Amino acid sequence: MPVMTYDATQVYALGADTGETGRLRRQSEELRPEALALLDRIGLLPGQAAIDLGCGPSGILDMLADQVGPGGHVVGLDANAAHVAIAAGRARRARRDGLANVSVMTGDARHTGLPHGTFDLVHARALLVTIPDPAEVVAEMTRLARPGGWIAGQEPDVGFALCHPPLAAWDRLLDLFRGSFGRSGADFRTGRRLGELFRAGGIEQVGVAVLAPAYPAGHSRRTVIPDLVRGLRPAILELGLAGDRELGELDSAVRRHLADPRTLMMPHLLMTAWGRKPSC
Repeated sequence: MPVMTYDATQVYALGADTGETGRLRRQSEELRPEALALLDRIGLLPGQAAIDLGCGPSGILDMLADQVGPGGHVVGLDANAAHVAIAAGRARRARRDGLANVSVMTGDARHTGLPHGTFDLVHARALLVTIPDPAEVVAEMTRLARPGGWIAGQEPDVGFALCHPPLAAWDRLLDLFRGSFGRSGADFRTGRRLGELFRAGGIEQVGVAVLAPAYPAGHSRRTVIPDLVRGLRPAILELGLAGDRELGELDSAVRRHLADPRTLMMPHLLMTAWGRKPSC
C-alpha cells in the first residue's frame, strides 16, 4: 500500500488566513492557565531543552523559556511561514528580556529533521486535532524526546460541545463546523483519543486529565465555535453545506445568544495527556 503524503500547510483544518492567526494568538492567552498547570506537573528544570510543535504565532514558547531559563533551549516549529515569522519576533524579544535561547523554524511536525533524542520535553497543543494521521506526529514527538524525557499535549474534543438553553441556530452552526472541519481527514473528537495515541506510540506512564471549561459572557473563548466557522466559511461554501446568507444569519443569532450571561457555553472538553519516553 502506498504511503499517503500531504503538505502540512494545505491540510491544516482551520486554514491560514489572518483571522486564524489572530485566533491562535488569542488562544495562547486563553489557555495559558491550562498550559502552566501542565508544565507545573512536568517540572522542567533550568538548563533543559523543550520544543513546541505546531507553535503557531506564539504557542507556549514564553512559558517554556521562563521554565528552562537562560541556560536552556526552546524551539518552536510550525508549518506556516507567516506564523514562524511572528513567533520569531517574540523569540527575539524574549532574548532581550534575558530568557532562554528561543529559536523558531518552519517545518512539518511529522518529519522535523531535528536530531533524535534532543529534548527533555516535546509538546504540542491543538495540533493533532487539526490534521489527518495524528499518530505520525506522536511518533515524531517520541523520537525527538530524550530517553526518560516528557511528551505532553492538550487537545480539544468538540464532540462534547454544550450550549444551554438550546438554540436551533447553534445546533446548525455546530453541524456546519463538524461537517467542514474534517474535509481533509481531521477529527474534531481527537481529544478523547490523546492518551490512547500516546500509549500506542510507546510512551510510558501516561496520565490524562479532562477539563470541561464553561466560559462566561465576555470571555473571548466563549465564541470559539462561531469564530472557527467564520474561518471555515470558504470551505463550507465550497462544499455546499450552507449559503452565504444563512451563514450570516446563523452567526448573528448565535452571537446574540452567547452574549446573554445566562447562556451556558462549553465549546469543547480539553484533554491533557503526558508521559515519558522509555529510558532504554
